Amino acid sequence: MFLKVQHKKAKDGSIHLYASVVENKRAGKKTVQRTVVSIGRIEKDQVPYLRAAWSSEKPRLTWD
Repeated sequence: MFLKVQHKKAKDGSIHLYASVVENKRAGKKTVQRTVVSIGRIEKDQVPYLRAAWSSEKPRLTWD
């Protein structure tokens, strides 16, 4: 499973980020992505923290 961040462009031209947790599955010879959890709209600052939370290596995040 991994975190998938999608960029959507709004009507006014601004860009919104939406996050979801996705799982890869094999369906015959193709790989299909299945959404496990839809997190919803997120801010750009939250992306590295969400990726760290869902990574299997658990990197250490420090405050500057």
